Amino acid sequence: MKLEENNTQLKVRFIEITDANEGQRLDNFLIKLLKGVPKSRIYRIIRKGEVRINKGRCDAKRKLQLGDMVRVPPIRVSAEKQLISAPAYLVSSLKRDILFEDDAILVINKPSGFAVHGGTGISSGVIEALRELRPESHFLELVHRLDRDTSGCLIIAKKRSALRSLHEYFRGSGVRKNYLALLQGRWERQKLVVDQPLLKNVSHGGERMVKISSAGKASQTLFRRLSLFHDATLVEASPYTGRTHQIRVHAAWLGHAIIGDERYGAKEVNKNFRQRGYKRLFLHAHKLQFAHPVTGESLQIIAPLPGELQALLDKEV
Repeated sequence: MKLEENNTQLKVRFIEITDANEGQRLDNFLIKLLKGVPKSRIYRIIRKGEVRINKGRCDAKRKLQLGDMVRVPPIRVSAEKQLISAPAYLVSSLKRDILFEDDAILVINKPSGFAVHGGTGISSGVIEALRELRPESHFLELVHRLDRDTSGCLIIAKKRSALRSLHEYFRGSGVRKNYLALLQGRWERQKLVVDQPLLKNVSHGGERMVKISSAGKASQTLFRRLSLFHDATLVEASPYTGRTHQIRVHAAWLGHAIIGDERYGAKEVNKNFRQRGYKRLFLHAHKLQFAHPVTGESLQIIAPLPGELQALLDKEV
């Protein structure tokens, strides 16, 4: 089948860099601008000098500066590569679940069951849906990530300067994160800091896993008990580090994996809760506290528990 082609990009373009792209590498700027063009081709047109900055040849790693004029040569983009529409449910959820927004950042209550971005086997995630929902926004980028099955507070930067500042916060101790999790069984402790190193991408039966290992990276999570039920425990989990699956693996190390965790939890317990009508991971990014990246104002953002999680707690009381 012959592919149709989008002919809207068959003229030389000169793009002036604004604060939305200041500090971005040239190659990453072009990859985002020329969606659907193979990366090998983008690097080739840079090497050949077809892409120029302020009339001069440039390197792919060159950091763009405010006011730079970037020459982009004529290039065809296959229509086959255009963005696949996000699921209607995800788009409608994002419309109603905005927790905070101003000119610099957007914070949403991410629904469970959706990846934060598209990837292998996933055509469209939360960030792609937001860009579809806000076509007039020139810059929307994920500040951090949540697992596909985790719900709750997710920050998106609307300016590159805000993205840089927030990345610094997350690399240090500038963001306080609090999750709500329902653990399997009755955890009798009041609170405990789990200090166990985590090693990721360990293959187990063909599945990529995270495990506790002295060869892993340092990881600490504070668990604080909130409520005891007859066969479950509601806790607040506060990760001091930000490793992949950190709360889930540390909870399993306690001997009380998160309910609904099909990777690290007990199958029979999860089966029991499914029979009671509960089908998702009970892990929710409940609260974020950080300084606004532009104004410095102290922010505390809370994402209410989704209805299906609150309904399960109501049954347990």
